[in-house]
Amino acid sequence: MCKIDLITEEEQVGYRLDMLLGEIDSDRSRSFYQKMIERGEVLVNGKSVKCKYKVKLGDRIVVEDTQPIPLEAIAEDIPINIIYEDSDIVVVNKEQGMVVHPAPGNYTGTLVNALLYHCDNLSGINGVIRPGIVHRIDKDTSGILVVAKNDYAHMKLGELFHEHEIEREYYALVEGVLKSDEGVVDKPLGRDPKIRVKMAIVKDGKRAVTHYSVIERYKGFTLVKCKLETGRTHQIRVHMASLGHPLVGDPIYGIKKQKFNLKGQMLHAKSLAFVHPKTEKYVEFNSELPEHFTRILSKLEKKEL
Repeated sequence: MCKIDLITEEEQVGYRLDMLLGEIDSDRSRSFYQKMIERGEVLVNGKSVKCKYKVKLGDRIVVEDTQPIPLEAIAEDIPINIIYEDSDIVVVNKEQGMVVHPAPGNYTGTLVNALLYHCDNLSGINGVIRPGIVHRIDKDTSGILVVAKNDYAHMKLGELFHEHEIEREYYALVEGVLKSDEGVVDKPLGRDPKIRVKMAIVKDGKRAVTHYSVIERYKGFTLVKCKLETGRTHQIRVHMASLGHPLVGDPIYGIKKQKFNLKGQMLHAKSLAFVHPKTEKYVEFNSELPEHFTRILSKLEKKEL
């Protein structure tokens, strides 16, 4: 199976090959790609190269995924922050850096592996590799998501997501100072036609709507609240970048040089609200901003950056 097949553009020229692959694929690390390059599983213009190869304009980079797929996810004793649990659902505050479910390059150490250890049951609708997973957030996005513990709950939650009846709010720190206090981005999203592992605003993409409002303005940065009307892959990241205000620390859609030592984008899934699949009562869950988020905001407030 081919994981990546792209033609490099001007903005990618000069990158080390392993660094570029690690940035454009948020589900895999740079070290993972280093091993693939060493095994000859990454080809540049049809030839094997070294990790330190500097990308040139128009290079064709092909990554062949040869890693065997496990038959099922295994339970692992990994600490996770469960903020609510009953017989039907479990609500987790995921930390930054954790992948939601097993995928090529990350078959262990994921949220699913942890949930299999901490929960007696998870729904089987998504199979043995993604049990209970109704929706996901990016590896380097922290925050709340809900997991189904049985098939009925999974089906009902799936219907709510499909009908856009689940309320999701995110906090994001973006580059620059937004002039408008609030706004709506209604731009269709789809795979980038040139770099397939990226998302982009494309004419024939799926409708994507993000409502945003300013929480606080700092010197050179803005803290915003984003409410999703739809839930497309990388939606907030692409939409805010389209306004000229990419997320701070975003390795794919953000600026290359930043003053913060970050491991990923400054994006946190702050709250989640929906009608409970069994009780049919409205429930709402909130989470505190993680330490890496509050630390930077504190410095910005004190004008230490």
